[in-house]
Amino acid sequence: STGVPKTGRFTMIVEQIWTGNAYRNFNYLIACPETGDALAIDPLDYTKCLAVARERGWTSSQVLNTHEHGDHTGGNKGVVMATGAAIIAHKNAGGRIPNMDRGVGAGDIIKVGNTVELECLDTPGHTMCHICLLSHTDQPALFSGDTVFNAGAGNCHNGGHPEELYETFSRQLDLLGEDTLLYPGHDYLVNNLEFTLDREPDNRAATDMLESYRDQDPDNALVTTLSQEREMNTFFRLQSPAVVEKLVAEFPELGDKPDAKAVFLKLRELRNSW
Repeated sequence: STGVPKTGRFTMIVEQIWTGNAYRNFNYLIACPETGDALAIDPLDYTKCLAVARERGWTSSQVLNTHEHGDHTGGNKGVVMATGAAIIAHKNAGGRIPNMDRGVGAGDIIKVGNTVELECLDTPGHTMCHICLLSHTDQPALFSGDTVFNAGAGNCHNGGHPEELYETFSRQLDLLGEDTLLYPGHDYLVNNLEFTLDREPDNRAATDMLESYRDQDPDNALVTTLSQEREMNTFFRLQSPAVVEKLVAEFPELGDKPDAKAVFLKLRELRNSW
């Protein structure tokens, strides 16, 4: 699906590319409408990404990997062979991502053409070398890799840590504006909403969204805002009385008034076996 966030000085075109693979990956092209320059984010299905760029008349001059896992880096070589694109990733990921051209950290800016500026957020948790990108558009867009999904949060199984993920949510994601659009690395919407409803059965926003989007076409996927996420993503709902009460009833060792971090860590643990 294609979207053009509301724009001021900075404008960009976002092309979300559904891979249709077993991992349910989303790949992205972000293009400058003036120059046709494009950035490919995690272009695992590089043949689809290259085909879309060709159709649009774009040239992919850069590849950004949100993190080092193979289902996000596996298309790098194909894009580079076709376009000569430079590979960008977290500055500490060089040993795990071959042929990196640029390492980035918190606050670094990636420019695409004349009109696109993307700010790097250092977002450890899913892995310790994970970055998200925040667009400098009037309506911001967050390209979140495997840190936060529609109605969910990344796992921490392969090189990550749940305490770091909590810090990323509480110190960074919680501060982003309500109208920020979310573009995650995978489509796990249905499973994540079902988990929310297991934890908070009376969550009307999650119920409505599940009814509306249970059978959505991932080629034209829902793009949520953080305002919506805060209503139906249990990992943003750590203060919800219903979420806390159910956890305390099931896990009395949490005490009567567990803090937000304890709630987050228990939810992440439960989601691992969901």
